[in-house]
Amino acid sequence: MAKAAVIGSGIGGIAAAVRLAVKGFQVTVFEANPTFGGKMTQFSLPGGYRFDAGPSLFTLPHLVDELFTLAGRNPKDYFNYQRLPVVTQYFWPDGTRLTAHAEPDAFAHEVEQKLGVPQEQLQRHLQKVARLYHATESTFLHKSLHRLDTYLSKDVLKTLPALPELGLATTMHAANARAFKDPRLVQLLDRYATYNGSDPYQAPGTLNLIPHLEFNIGAFYPEGGIYAIAQSLVKLAQELGVEFRYQEPVQQILTQGKQAVGVQTEQGEYPAQLVVSNMDVVPTYRRLLPQQPAPEKTLQQPRSSSALIYYWGISRTFPELDLHNIFFSQDYRQEFQHIFQQGSVSEDPTVYVNITSKYTPTDAPAGHENWFVMVNVPHNTGQDWETLIQQTRQHALQKISRALGTNVEALITAERVWDPKGIEADTSSFGGALYGSSSNNRMAAFLRHPNFTGKLKGLYFTGGSVHPGGGIPLCLLSAKIVGELVPAPSTTVPA
Repeated sequence: MAKAAVIGSGIGGIAAAVRLAVKGFQVTVFEANPTFGGKMTQFSLPGGYRFDAGPSLFTLPHLVDELFTLAGRNPKDYFNYQRLPVVTQYFWPDGTRLTAHAEPDAFAHEVEQKLGVPQEQLQRHLQKVARLYHATESTFLHKSLHRLDTYLSKDVLKTLPALPELGLATTMHAANARAFKDPRLVQLLDRYATYNGSDPYQAPGTLNLIPHLEFNIGAFYPEGGIYAIAQSLVKLAQELGVEFRYQEPVQQILTQGKQAVGVQTEQGEYPAQLVVSNMDVVPTYRRLLPQQPAPEKTLQQPRSSSALIYYWGISRTFPELDLHNIFFSQDYRQEFQHIFQQGSVSEDPTVYVNITSKYTPTDAPAGHENWFVMVNVPHNTGQDWETLIQQTRQHALQKISRALGTNVEALITAERVWDPKGIEADTSSFGGALYGSSSNNRMAAFLRHPNFTGKLKGLYFTGGSVHPGGGIPLCLLSAKIVGELVPAPSTTVPA
């Protein structure tokens, strides 16, 4: 049986392993950490608080279901989820509170009531976003942008007419500011740049398609939290014969001529007909392929933002909060200038609070909540993170406490922190950048590393640092693209 080696067990690596196993490969996944998941892990703090460590938002759940169906399984036997009635609770410094209902019409009505924007205006906007998304997703998300056959496919016929409306020549913020006059709604829509670690004042208007995922399709919550996604897919992979080798980091990708022929770890060499790297593309080249010419222009693309995450056990409940909550800054432009121009953290950051105990009560003791508190920050370039952690903690506490009229710090009973240095060390994400490169120029989508390399046959790439990008749905799509690019075992060039 033809062998495949997958480096890393993040969601992209797990999904790629499933697809390759279904295709007929004998798959081995090599993971440096003691368990699977990459950023999608879980942990507990004293007192009975459970946390998902990394990703907290779940959209496009059919991409997970698809893997079970592909393997001839019933997804419901492994993995269940529910559509959220409320996507996010928003809080502004002026005291405005807005509930982003999942149903587009209810959301538009709420925006009219709270922000004074006519609901028909937002409804038309969401309808336009839906139309553009459906016209472009097959070309830009489901296929490689680095192969000629993508542009010769019939899907391009749907995409071409939509190109003038995609906002490639403008920024997200400029497009949103033209569409709406209320600065709070503009800020809400600009926020979606952070979904791939970018700056709405630089990123192209194309990224304004992202809200479609939440407001037209929906946001979802998996039973057992985000970790359940990785857990269920690992179970499926193991049933398909995939072997997971934990605490066995790959030291080198083995090559012969212009062919990848396996991997090497401290335990020895593992021959394989193909290798898939789920590691960030920068350390893949720098550490695992030191003798191979690296795509320097791609590797030197500006990094995405990272995060400071505070995991707090909170000794009371807040009915006004939901699963997802945003406390906005007063000056959004200044906040992003700090991140991307100054490499620092604003004194008035936007703060995101995720509380899974709202949907999984056992994630916290009765009468308590588990708060995942995140601030977008620059990737690690040697900043004084110890100082920034303490400063940002105080700024976040002040903002949340002011909005809720409560001294939140007095309620913290347990705490852990994850900063960009820790994210980099734990997940091999270069600089702790959560999404690889940023999308802060209009050609960014085409500048991401492809899911293959023309330099080495049999070497493929999946995960957030390559096409189509970061986040759970895009990582799953990167694995899907790899699965479609890989030839069937019978036609694979032997090592």
